[in-house]
This record gives sequence, structure tokens and C-alpha cells, in this order.
Amino acid sequence: MTFDYAPAPESRAVVDIAPSYGLFIDGEFAPASDGKAFKTVSPSSEEALSEVAQASAEDVDRAVRAARKAFEKWSALPGAERAKYLFRIARIIQERSRELAVLESLDNGKPIRESRDADLPLVAAHFFYYAGWADKLDHAGYGPNPRPLGVAGQVIPWNFPLLMLAWKIAPALATGNTVVLKPAETTPLSALFFADICRQAGLPKGVVNILTGDGSTGAALVGHPDVDKVAFTGSTEVGKAIARTVAGTDKRVTLELGGKAANIVFDDAPIDQAVEGIVNGIFFNQGHVCCAGSRLLVQESVQDELLEALKRRMRTLRVGDPLDKNTDIGAINSAEQLARITALADAGEAEGAERWAPDCELPGSGYWFAPTLFTGVTQAHRIAREEIFGPVLSVLTFRTPAEAVEKANNTPYGLSAGIWTEKGSRMLWMASKLRAGVIWSNTFNKFDPASPFGGYKESGFGREGGRHGLEAYLNV
Repeated sequence: MTFDYAPAPESRAVVDIAPSYGLFIDGEFAPASDGKAFKTVSPSSEEALSEVAQASAEDVDRAVRAARKAFEKWSALPGAERAKYLFRIARIIQERSRELAVLESLDNGKPIRESRDADLPLVAAHFFYYAGWADKLDHAGYGPNPRPLGVAGQVIPWNFPLLMLAWKIAPALATGNTVVLKPAETTPLSALFFADICRQAGLPKGVVNILTGDGSTGAALVGHPDVDKVAFTGSTEVGKAIARTVAGTDKRVTLELGGKAANIVFDDAPIDQAVEGIVNGIFFNQGHVCCAGSRLLVQESVQDELLEALKRRMRTLRVGDPLDKNTDIGAINSAEQLARITALADAGEAEGAERWAPDCELPGSGYWFAPTLFTGVTQAHRIAREEIFGPVLSVLTFRTPAEAVEKANNTPYGLSAGIWTEKGSRMLWMASKLRAGVIWSNTFNKFDPASPFGGYKESGFGREGGRHGLEAYLNV
């Protein structure tokens, strides 16, 4: 006998979304200088949530000037005073976490369980963590009295809007920098709500500025001559463009870009535990994760057993309303991203891989893609080489640990990897050979503000999080 899940919707009433939002510059909301605006849409329903201002180059200049003006006093504050503001922001985020979680699921499409139980606790934790560092910079290992850089221009993606904001803003403020941040065009609302949190916390005007807009806004911010530090999380293509823009300048840069992580399962791994890790690695946040375990490398001798268990687990995944607490996989963030996922999945079939997906009734409106598995994949297939950024898993096999390392490293990316085995010596040997910035052992997608995160090769350079995340914002 099977039991169906009754709907368990989270109420939208906890969020009051205004009909329109301006740019947050020098502590105040103001319209764009040219009056331009665009609508932000909920990907699960295609409903227009609000209209937000489109920042121009003139607006970018205003925001940078406000940040530069605020920098003098903010950087001169004792670290313990800056810490008070960060602690205050963290506490307000905790107090408003339900409201922010619902907002994030509405604007981004991710399940409320993930925004409520993963994103928001980590957002608050990052502000708490870096508040603790603000008066201890002398002891961070970067010499006595390390100094801030100045104005940080930060551009964040749409997959974890509020969490990526926390990754960027918390260390920047803790080290005495001021910030101009541009959220993604498709997910601007949580950053605008964060601007209100800054006012609620009494943060001095100009310390944090939020500019909404498209790629042209980000390009104007990155290229502004009075920006001292550029921090970007997003696609490798845009990251390369940013690197070209700042080449020849004295701007400091950190880039956290794409990935094509290998989740490697050996024949001695606990199968059920590994299956949960595989599901979490690729279907968490609809696969919209730069470190997603999108390549499954499984030892040949356990391939059939593992795939049978994995398919059984995938049949239980629930796709649907992001605000339903029972939902496992929410909506794809945009029509553009859905088109990319669909095109690459079709390419996988056309190149000869075998496609499988559980029977799954998708909603009639919005942007949706069923969890999908490809077997018979070779390293030459596009689905094994290109970042899909969706709920699509490519399965490859190996016979020896050396072959697993060779296949895992056969990628232009180097952001993360997972190892599943009961042998500690094998874990350590594999970790020493894998060219990836973050390696999980018998787990996947575990994050902590005290742990640095970043990659190699086309996955970018620099580290965010932990003590290492301070260096990117200090003049050392």
C-alpha cells in the first residue's frame, strides 16, 4: 500500500512584495537615472512578482561614489564596532528567515524546504562567522594591522541569491571594505530585501549599495575605475570576460565559476548512503549548483546494483510547487536556462547515450524539467563535458582507482568532487590526486562558513569562506 502526500503549502502571506523597487544607493531607494525598469517573474508560475529598476552606467557611478565616500569612516571603525553591525544583520536575518525563505522560493523556484533549511541558516551563519573575525584580523595570518582594499564590486548569480550575497558581503564588511553589489537579473528581490535589513540594522549609509539590472549593469560595475576589488560568481564564459576587463588594472579579483564535478562510487561503498549522496549531489536546487555532482563515476562491479537503487530513489522524488513543503525538485529558474538544459539533454540522446527519467507529471505553467539519468555515456559526450546546470546526471564507469582519477580530472573544470568508499587510505589517496578545490568523502554538498570554497582551472581562482575568504578583501 502506498500513501500520497497531501499538499503542505507554505503561506505567501508572510512576504509583502512591493509593486516596484528602486536602486539602493547611499542608504536610500531611488529610481534609475533614465527611468528604465524590468519585471521579475516567478519561475514556477510565470507570474510577474514586481518591477525593479534597471541601473545605468550613471547609477553605477553614483553607487561607487557613495561607497567610496562611506569607506573612509567605515574602514576607520574599530573591528569590534563593525562586528556589532554584522551581528545585528545576522540576528535580523534569523528573525526574518521565514519571510526571506518564502521570498527566495517565489523568486528563484527552489523548494521551500531547501531555502528554509539550507540557504537561510547558512546566510545567517556567514554573517555571524565574519562578525567574529572583524576584531581579530591581526591574528588571521596576514600580518599585523592588515588594511582593506576599498570599494568592492560584487556580481552574484541566480542559483543561491541570498547565500551568494552573504558569501560576498560578510567578509567585505568585516575587513572594512564598502560594497556595490549587483544581484542576478532573474532573482533581484532577496537582495533588495537585504537592503532593507541593512537599514533596519542601522548600517551607515553607503556601506552597502544594491544595483539591480542586466549584464550591462554588471559590466559597468566591473569596469568602473574606482572599484578596487571585483568578486564574481557565475558562468565561466562571463568570468573570462571579467578577467579580460580587469587585465592591466590593479583591481583584485576572485572568480567562482562553473563545474563538472565527479561523484565517485567504489565497490565497497554503502549503496543506500551513496544513492542519497548522488541524489543530493545532482538534484539539490534542481541541479542549479556550480559544484553539483553531475558526473557519476561508478565502479563496474556495482554499476547494476547502484543504478537499480538510484532509479528506485528517483521514482520517489516529487517535482512541483516550490512552496509545498513536500516538494523535492522545484522550478527551473528561467525559460533561457530550461532551453539550455533541454538542448544538452537532447544532444546526449542524439550522441547515443541512453536517457531515463521517472514517470513525472509536470505542472502546466512555469519552467520544469524532470530528474534525468543518462547511461552509456563516454567522455566524448557533451553531457559529460559541458556544465548543464540542471537536474541531469551522466553515468560513467571505471575499473581501477587510477582510471577513476583520470576520468574525474578529464575536464576543464576543477571545483569539487565526491568519494564514496569505506577505506580511509583510498579516500586520502584519491583526494591527493583529484584536481578539485573541494572534495567530500562519503557525503556531498556540505557547506560551512569556516571552510574555504573555490576551484582550479576554468572553475576560477581565489577562495571564499573561512579564514581564506578574508585575504581576498585585504591589501596583503
